[in-house]
Amino acid sequence: MEIAAFELGLLALCFLVLIAFFAGLIDSVGGGGGLLAVPALLLVGLPPHMALGTNKLMATVGTTAAFITYARNGAVVWRVAAIGAIFSFLGSAAGTYTALHIDSAILGKVILVLLPVAALITFMPKGKNTQEKALTPLTLYVFTPLICTTIGFYDGFFGPGAGSFFLLALHLVLGLGLVAASGTAKAFNLASSISSLTIFLLSAKVFWLAALPMATACMAGNILGSRLALCNGPALIRKMLLISLALLFATLVWRYYG
Repeated sequence: MEIAAFELGLLALCFLVLIAFFAGLIDSVGGGGGLLAVPALLLVGLPPHMALGTNKLMATVGTTAAFITYARNGAVVWRVAAIGAIFSFLGSAAGTYTALHIDSAILGKVILVLLPVAALITFMPKGKNTQEKALTPLTLYVFTPLICTTIGFYDGFFGPGAGSFFLLALHLVLGLGLVAASGTAKAFNLASSISSLTIFLLSAKVFWLAALPMATACMAGNILGSRLALCNGPALIRKMLLISLALLFATLVWRYYG
């Protein structure tokens, strides 16, 4: 379907804006907002490449808002962020180029395979908010680039759950506390999102009618969610994500495989 012929009704647009708000709320807490946004965009009829590009614009705006909130509260480990952001940017560019060269029909089915995998990692227990461990040259100059290049590629290729992947890696591999891991992960997420969005924009894969109101709603959700995260209150949000994702995923399976 050509995007020029695609029309979006008011009800569908309202649905996407509501989803974008909750996606931002969820994403700011521990990642996974794209698990709602991408299926919702596919559900209203956007082609897979356009759905990924539109989600990436929304996610970039939302991630910027969350990152600023974390940074203002001193929850970013800048040494790690500065090194990792470079490799997240490069990995994401490679992932986006790869996604754009896959046939749209095949990409839609690939997305459905990746969604439950991303969801499982998103819902993995994050552990306790332990004290930050001392960074070593190995973790800073070897593990950080490897983590960021790999997850950055995934973020550019698909995206949903990348925030959780970054957070878990920072917490489990580098030994950062959960709040510091969340804040620093936003720096990686922001770098990879900017890289991927630039390529999607140059390839005209952003549906602006949905992207702009969704980005505004996502930003509001990210601001609220990051404040909730700093106050240790994400449990209810996780349950909301699980229920919403199950409904969206079931509908998409029926559409693509029915």
